[in-house]
Amino acid sequence: MAEPTQSDAAQRIKRKLEEEIVQLERELHAELPKEIAKARAHGDLSENAEYKFAKERQHLVGMRLQQLRKRLADLSLVNLAKIPRDAVGYGSRVTLLDTEKGGELGYQLVTAEESDVAQGLISTTSPIGRALLGKRQGDVVRVQTPAGNRTFEVIKLLTIYDD
Repeated sequence: MAEPTQSDAAQRIKRKLEEEIVQLERELHAELPKEIAKARAHGDLSENAEYKFAKERQHLVGMRLQQLRKRLADLSLVNLAKIPRDAVGYGSRVTLLDTEKGGELGYQLVTAEESDVAQGLISTTSPIGRALLGKRQGDVVRVQTPAGNRTFEVIKLLTIYDD
């Protein structure tokens, strides 16, 4: 079977992040300076809500840009060839048996940007995603979730190599 390459999903995520970075940079370097200058023209800055809002937004946009750039750098370091062939990793599809409730759940492990719990797409950084990483079919997984402790058995596993 062919080795995985940079997936279409990873490329879509990178494009999405890059587009948001461009938009936020435009806001930070073009739009917000104009708003700040306009608010300054109103006079007393201590009681100027427009100025305070623009400065706060400037800070938030700067922080979001840092976060996006770091995430983009992290994504570029992902080596899909290091994903295990016989254990849960990025892209794996797992079927879990809820040992307390008896029902089955199906998930695919994806990046945070791709996650959509309603569609069964969970992030590798979510509590369940982190607990599943490295597990094999037959393993029992205990997970601390916001709803409390849950116990699952991995009853089926398909990795990216099986697709």
